[in-house]
Amino acid sequence: MSEEVERVLPERHQERQIRSFVMRAGRMTDSQRKAYERLLPIYGLTLEKGVKGLEGAFDNEGDVVFEIGFGMGDSLVDMAKAAPEKNFIGVEVHTPGVGRLLNRCDTEGVSNLRVYQDDAVDVLADCVADGSLAKVQIFFPDPWHKKKHNKRRIVQPDFIQSLRKKLKVGGVIHLATDWENYAEQMMEVMSAAEGLDNQEGVGQFAVKPDDRPVTKFERRGQRLGHGVWDLLFIKK
Repeated sequence: MSEEVERVLPERHQERQIRSFVMRAGRMTDSQRKAYERLLPIYGLTLEKGVKGLEGAFDNEGDVVFEIGFGMGDSLVDMAKAAPEKNFIGVEVHTPGVGRLLNRCDTEGVSNLRVYQDDAVDVLADCVADGSLAKVQIFFPDPWHKKKHNKRRIVQPDFIQSLRKKLKVGGVIHLATDWENYAEQMMEVMSAAEGLDNQEGVGQFAVKPDDRPVTKFERRGQRLGHGVWDLLFIKK
């Protein structure tokens, strides 16, 4: 696992210890590069435009689903295709993944998906209005599996409260991981979070919802005998 990227951030973020991403190496294919250069101005959203950047981003008033760290983007594109009545926003810093997602959106006619190539912490703070999201999903975040690195995990009390503020009443936070230790930490953090209820009951993990596609990464883990844990918590 690569080290966390160091970036020059606005002064108000200088003391923040947790970012929503790690920088991963990877080369872009020609199709990813061409899609990135041509389509990011069409499908991309920017921090500079703030909350106004989302105004008019979609041509309907459907529910907005916000995914943090979509990786190569396949599951997010599949979700957007399967639910054209909803609007999807993905946040990812990994350029090849952004390029692949944009290429699929273009070739498969997916128009209800937009992307930020920025830190999700900044996007949430600067661009997303309180009470505006129907769902926030974080699938298979970096587990930082060494105990001394657990504090770098994105699922922490303060971050979950920042997500809760952005949800509508009745909105859902959906988490998934294939690391049992992280699943246990997620359950502890989410169960203690003010203003959220476990959809499945106290301390209970969820059966994988039908609307979460099984990813290539997840299928590989299943072949290796890994478990997968889903958590669904609703804003009161």
